[in-house]
Amino acid sequence: MSEPVKPDDIDAVIHERVRLAIVAALAVSPQLSFIELKAMLDLTDGNLSAHSRTLDEAGYIVVEKSFRGRRPYTAMRLTPKGRKAFERYLETLRQIVNRGKQPMDESP
Repeated sequence: MSEPVKPDDIDAVIHERVRLAIVAALAVSPQLSFIELKAMLDLTDGNLSAHSRTLDEAGYIVVEKSFRGRRPYTAMRLTPKGRKAFERYLETLRQIVNRGKQPMDESP
């Protein structure tokens, strides 16, 4: 049997449920606006703002602020580092699931 998966193998930045949802949504969209993510995930402005800041500080997403006409517009997209981290996160979960399917060796 291969090495066990340790809790520290799971990316703590992505693992938090709101950040996981943000990264998962951005993994399948080239870019989403703040308003789109807020509606899609049913988040408050403050909650989305705080979690997107954490992901931005980790280098997992880029937050671009601009104006559309006179209205502020915030767009987010996954960075290559963020995509790689999300792929590693999913692979770690697959390893855990696959190992759970295997019968345990109960010999002494």
